[in-house]
Amino acid sequence: MGQKIEFILIVESGKKVNFSNLCNRFRISRKTGYKWLNRYKKGGIKELPDKSRRPRNSPHRYRKEIEKYVVDLRKDEMEWGPKKLRRILLRDREKGTYPFEIVPCRNTIGRMIKRNGLTDPILSEQSKPCQHFEYDEPNDLWQIDFKGYFSMLNQSSCHPFVILDDHSRFNIGLYACSDQKNNTVKMHLIEAFEKYGLPDRILSDNGSPWGSCKQEIEYSFRSFSEIEKWLIRLSIKPIHGRPYHPQTQGKEERFNRTFKLEVLRRNNFKDIDHCQDCFNMWRDKYNCIRPHESLNLDVPASHYSPSLRSYPSVLPTVEYDDSYTVRKVMNKGVISFKGIEYKVGSGFIGDYVGIKPTNRDGDYEVFFCNQLIRTIRK
Repeated sequence: MGQKIEFILIVESGKKVNFSNLCNRFRISRKTGYKWLNRYKKGGIKELPDKSRRPRNSPHRYRKEIEKYVVDLRKDEMEWGPKKLRRILLRDREKGTYPFEIVPCRNTIGRMIKRNGLTDPILSEQSKPCQHFEYDEPNDLWQIDFKGYFSMLNQSSCHPFVILDDHSRFNIGLYACSDQKNNTVKMHLIEAFEKYGLPDRILSDNGSPWGSCKQEIEYSFRSFSEIEKWLIRLSIKPIHGRPYHPQTQGKEERFNRTFKLEVLRRNNFKDIDHCQDCFNMWRDKYNCIRPHESLNLDVPASHYSPSLRSYPSVLPTVEYDDSYTVRKVMNKGVISFKGIEYKVGSGFIGDYVGIKPTNRDGDYEVFFCNQLIRTIRK
């Protein structure tokens, strides 16, 4: 059901979407895609499932029954405030699953949950408005991060890997991983790329495996990780937040806090598979059901559309035009240029880099694909 809703919301988002490509990424036929879309257009989301689980047998407008409905919804989602709860009630009424005619206002809902002892004073104090910055379009920037690992009942650790679209807050991927190794990250990024296409940029912190905390101090340039090199080959620009400034990835940090409150604190996980099952269920709720404050209480899926750049089955070749002087990176990560050896990083051993002059006499820039690696002086 979560996949159906996500598919419909992306199609109806108003963004430019290739329908056949979208169906392929969701691993459904065009016939199935049109069937879901036609059902939705006939009667909305309520036509997608076989039966609604919401009660439909309360025709009267009794205050106590409305309050019980609100209280039950709040007990299911203790972190959702009055604004989110009211948006859910309005959405339920549109779908025909809300059994009353009147939807209480936000302040009334707030009094209901307070009257029933369901408020947390600390969380209420922390819920203050703040300013946000976002990229203009979906897939302009993805943010990636590992949420802090935790222990499972089988005594092993789970490392949640999060991929978030900056513009829409849409959760591209939420993966339960047993480690934080390069191969694990690459496998899940490929899974995300195959379904949602390639972003223009990916923002991460400076740590392993996607960044390199070490700087080439002796040569005054920073080294590149294996993951960064792979992203550059895909024409994805890797960028990093300032060291020791997690607020650079504010949306990712905010997502992690919500994820901790609504998932990690509520469950005792048996193993990785149990984690992934719970992550998948909550991801559908986060993307397609849970109203988002910074999106004017819309859901993230209604603001997201997949990238038009598909993931290639074969990495594109590294090519440079005639404005570059091409050199192969030799052992120890060095190149020879005008009779002098320059270090460009051991991660590029065996690859070809392009060198071109700058506006400053005697200075040259070294590129791998379209990524500037370092500047050298003759």
